[in-house]
Amino acid sequence: MRHHFSVPAGPHPRRPRAAALEDSLSSRGPQARLARASGAAALLAAAICLGMPATRASLHAAANAEPPSGGGLTAIAGLKVGSYTLTERPTGCTVILTPPDGAVAGVDQRGGAPGTRELGLLNPINTVQKVNAIVLSGGSAFGLDAASGTMKWLDEHHIGYDVGITRVPIVPSAILFDLNVGGKPSIRPTADCGYRAAAAATGGPVQEGNVGAGAGATVGKLGGPGRAMKAGLGTAAITLPDGLVVAAIVAVNAVGDIIDPTTGRVVAGVRTPDGLHLADARKLILSGALMRPRSKSGENTTIGVVATNAKLTKDEVTKMAEMASDGYGRAISPAHTPADGDTVFGLATGTHAGPANVLVIGALAADAMARAIVRAAYEATSIPGYPAVRDLGKVK
Repeated sequence: MRHHFSVPAGPHPRRPRAAALEDSLSSRGPQARLARASGAAALLAAAICLGMPATRASLHAAANAEPPSGGGLTAIAGLKVGSYTLTERPTGCTVILTPPDGAVAGVDQRGGAPGTRELGLLNPINTVQKVNAIVLSGGSAFGLDAASGTMKWLDEHHIGYDVGITRVPIVPSAILFDLNVGGKPSIRPTADCGYRAAAAATGGPVQEGNVGAGAGATVGKLGGPGRAMKAGLGTAAITLPDGLVVAAIVAVNAVGDIIDPTTGRVVAGVRTPDGLHLADARKLILSGALMRPRSKSGENTTIGVVATNAKLTKDEVTKMAEMASDGYGRAISPAHTPADGDTVFGLATGTHAGPANVLVIGALAADAMARAIVRAAYEATSIPGYPAVRDLGKVK
């Protein structure tokens, strides 16, 4: 019986887990759960290293190795997330709304092919300190129009920077390139999408996977057409005993592979020419096989937001965003390339009463971002031409 990738035409339901084993391990506390995750990742990695297609058992193990969300970005009180996904083609936008009085914001932009809006305003030397929303969108530069719709929604709700005669919504935005996914490049997020995403935003559980800005996100494009995989939108949060929360949300559209930092193993990315296995872009680069990368500049980009409930200045939020970019480096290989527009926005709501140690917060931000990136791979579902990690080795 031959193992291979199988790409379903429609939505792929989440694979059920072994409930009895889950309950048993969960009752043993965090150490047992960590051991379970590490062992599962090692099992899948061993299969890949041996050149073996993943089995149903190893896929089950991989699902159990997925990092916990910790409540995602909305674990930070006052932040809301909404996504709008187009049905004509896999693309959409994701809106992060801050509390009505805004959140202190910063940004770190390291990719060589960015598509952004209002980044100059986020420079710490500039006047406006807070933003009212962040918009992450597909559709390449066309998708920047989604921010106009979010501005319209905020304007209707009288939210924005007070200039006396009115309030001007402050809405920085970043886009990723997904025009080559789904066969209809003329379909891209519009202002209406940004409006709908803002209207749908809630403080409840965050949708992940093939939604919003992650709908058309793919990874592993260094190998050229036919060897990439599906990724999507992921989120994760870390809460300390004193109530400090650091969280991240990210749309992963990387040119390279997704790496689980806890094991160092590839979980999604470039496939072998036969499409059956993970090739490991790191090995391909070392071998010289990718001296002429097949991915064009600007056709990728990972865009995300890292946030905290700590009280930070604009300088400190910018430093948090810089440190969060290390999460890209841990979980994406290679990251920040000339073909990427990698961007991390930072937000601080200032509701936590405890001390704000930027060293600690930045370290947590990098960890939260890395977890969110890995979740973006695990939460994705296959679309035609782009299998997801949950479909590796599926038997037909």
